[in-house]
Amino acid sequence: MLDAALELFSEKGYHNVSMHEIAKKSEFAIGSLYKFFKNKEDLYRALMLEQTDKSVEALTKAIEEPDDEVEKLRNYVRAKRQFFHENISMVRLYFAETSGLSFSATAGLDREFRGRYAHLVDALASIFKRGISRKRFGKIADPYYLAIAIESLTNGFLFLWLESPERHPYPEDPDTILNILFKGLIAV
Repeated sequence: MLDAALELFSEKGYHNVSMHEIAKKSEFAIGSLYKFFKNKEDLYRALMLEQTDKSVEALTKAIEEPDDEVEKLRNYVRAKRQFFHENISMVRLYFAETSGLSFSATAGLDREFRGRYAHLVDALASIFKRGISRKRFGKIADPYYLAIAIESLTNGFLFLWLESPERHPYPEDPDTILNILFKGLIAV
């Protein structure tokens, strides 16, 4: 059911899909669908939370590898690329419904999503904090803001890739993204 809903929502958008379409696509009776979900919003919430959990799990695993801080960040960028390339329907839905900023208020996911997502951002921030304390990184900003910067940069590249994969492929080399922070903009 969730796979059918994901496919339909990513193709048509949340507001343009009915429970009847989801039931038909998933080859379940509409009554069966309502046994599992009280309405479309409930189904959408379950779908997005399932997808969020998968994403957070894959990305968290990538940064838990026993590498130095730079390699952990490279692992993160690589894992994000791989996960989102393998889950294109979810990426389409995420950006279509949220513009990449936050989940739709209509679906009521803000608090639940942020709770799951906060763990990932905190883990990224701890990488920066450790790198700063070990003098691997300069203290250019609060580690939490650096974590948000990495998230924003990778999401920006994902958005471009989604709009035009041939023109803007998501970089295979993670340093293409990371060097925006590592090397900075000001020449010294």
